[in-house]
Amino acid sequence: MSLQPKGPGARPGFATLSLDYPMSLGTFEKYEQAQKAVDVLSDNGFPVENCLIVGTDLKQVERVTARLTWGRVALGGALSGLWLGLFVGLIFSLFSERTSAFALLLATALWGVLFGLIWSLVGYAFTKGTRDFSSVSQVVATKYEVFTEHKVAQQARDILAKANVLPTGPSAWGGTETETRPPSDRTEA
Repeated sequence: MSLQPKGPGARPGFATLSLDYPMSLGTFEKYEQAQKAVDVLSDNGFPVENCLIVGTDLKQVERVTARLTWGRVALGGALSGLWLGLFVGLIFSLFSERTSAFALLLATALWGVLFGLIWSLVGYAFTKGTRDFSSVSQVVATKYEVFTEHKVAQQARDILAKANVLPTGPSAWGGTETETRPPSDRTEA
């Protein structure tokens, strides 16, 4: 495994996320399956530092959690401001000798509520109803491919076959093996 980044676009710190000559062990439909394959290799003494799990065919999933209303926005802004005010008050109370800590915390919490309320309502007004919902989103992979160095690929395949851990994707054993390398790692002949 390379300890130095390779290629014209390689970035320092990402050398551990690349292999010199990776070969696919197979594609799995779920991350847990790919993880199990590497775990089986580890349990059998395989040098797993030569492995890489790559999520491919990325998609963004957004889960709508609630409808936004003026009241919900105001409440969320007030609560957010409350936490900010309490934090600022706590910091100020550590360095203040004249005022009681409780009075300072109460004052900064109230100012925080007011600030958060106004800030959230103004921000919501600027959207003009174009996004009247809250949501959470994440990027997820639809397939997971396990790679290993070419020099130990057959050993890894033998271990996985013996443990009956078989890939499900098009690069499953018995198909065509392809070397997959990022474009920045390819050398022109």
